[in-house]
Amino acid sequence: MIYCCDEHVDIALDTVVNEHETFPVLTKLDVDNLSTTCEYCQNNAVYIVANK
Repeated sequence: MIYCCDEHVDIALDTVVNEHETFPVLTKLDVDNLSTTCEYCQNNAVYIVANK
């Protein structure tokens, strides 16, 4: 599971595909989870990219 911002969502999708060789699941975070930061930068995370 990767938390990412709008800018890095494409990298997160590619990472899940390359590591798990399956379709990624893209989920938009609720407003309550805005304190979570992107794993690629320090911006607030907007999406969770997972393999299931």
